[in-house]
Amino acid sequence: MANTKSAIKRIRRISKQTTVNKARKSRYRNALKKMNSLIANKKKNEALKFLPKLNSELMKVAKTGIIKKQNASRNVSRVTKKITSL
Repeated sequence: MANTKSAIKRIRRISKQTTVNKARKSRYRNALKKMNSLIANKKKNEALKFLPKLNSELMKVAKTGIIKKQNASRNVSRVTKKITSL
């Protein structure tokens, strides 16, 4: 257990940041799920409209370090490839 004043403050800060990170990760996962459902239902026009929003969401999450930038790029690439194959 933390026994210094600074360690106690860090614990408080870490717990707040954890909730923020969980919320961001949830938003990114929900965006991916929505895109995958659009692709599964063969809704190409809606998927193309949603693609910039998904890209933005992924890059925001990558910028904050929740996922790596290569991971975000890979997801965008795969989704784009799936959309073009529809």
